[in-house]
Amino acid sequence: MRQMTKKRFKELAAKFSQKTILVLGDLILDEWIWGKVTRISPEAPVPVVQAEKRTFTPGGASNVAANFLALGAKTIVSGIIGQDEPGKILKKKLKEKGADLLGILTIKGRHTSLKTRIIAHQQQIVRTDWETTGKLNEIQSQKLISQAARLLNECDVLLFSDYNKGIFDSIPLQQWIQLEVKKGKIIASGPKPANLPLFMGSTFLVLNQGEAEQAVQKLIRSEADLKKAGETLRVKYRVKALLITRGEHGMALFESNGKMTSIPAAETQVYDVSGAGDTVLAVGTLALSSGATFHEAAFLANLAAGVVVRKVGTATATLKELEELL
Repeated sequence: MRQMTKKRFKELAAKFSQKTILVLGDLILDEWIWGKVTRISPEAPVPVVQAEKRTFTPGGASNVAANFLALGAKTIVSGIIGQDEPGKILKKKLKEKGADLLGILTIKGRHTSLKTRIIAHQQQIVRTDWETTGKLNEIQSQKLISQAARLLNECDVLLFSDYNKGIFDSIPLQQWIQLEVKKGKIIASGPKPANLPLFMGSTFLVLNQGEAEQAVQKLIRSEADLKKAGETLRVKYRVKALLITRGEHGMALFESNGKMTSIPAAETQVYDVSGAGDTVLAVGTLALSSGATFHEAAFLANLAAGVVVRKVGTATATLKELEELL
């Protein structure tokens, strides 16, 4: 794939701050407990981590939103949280980054999704998840979708970030997607394999290789396997472009003309892949909304992934970092 020039990058990047994105999805708070392993527990053969600090970052759809905000786009966040301390912290973190929180629905009795990771010597030791993953009731579902639909009127893009926590099982997405596509809106989706039919007709859809394998129920062992899987999924779910991320093997872009483009991974030290998929989805979508071709959007998304995997924890990429890596 041809290298993007800095001039072209600056043309696209200049439009990022003019875009407004509605991110609807599973809102998650990421908690990080940082420390050092000092000994093995006498109670069980496990390391004892001497905790030194605790930090919080937006995760899931919240991290997708954080990636848009880091690149200067106005971002409206829509989703659900519980009436609890993690929910308050998540809203505070998003507000500090400049997010519009009008689309967030607080539900009493529901636990805000919280992922707690214990990190020692830059390595993740263990993760615990606290969450409620049941479907919304009809009243909650209607309230969430109606407020999101109102907010979408002022947006350039509708992005769905699915972490399979229950909200998309409750929302009639297909009619909404078809309506907004007819209006010329870009619809971007990061679905879980089990929910792929819900996101049929999206403009831009991102899966990792493991998710693609689950969706076609076959391992991808060769270039031929990759091409068949990608084209099968693109056609079946009627998306204009499908991007499959492949870790150290880069990415593969499938477009409606039947062409597959392989994009090598950026050469960089990998420390942590947490949230890299969120970055790919956000940066690729923002580039598309700013006039990039699918090739250019995928190239920039790949570049951004190369930035965030160099950082420990859920991270974002800035315009300066993208330009430097370019």
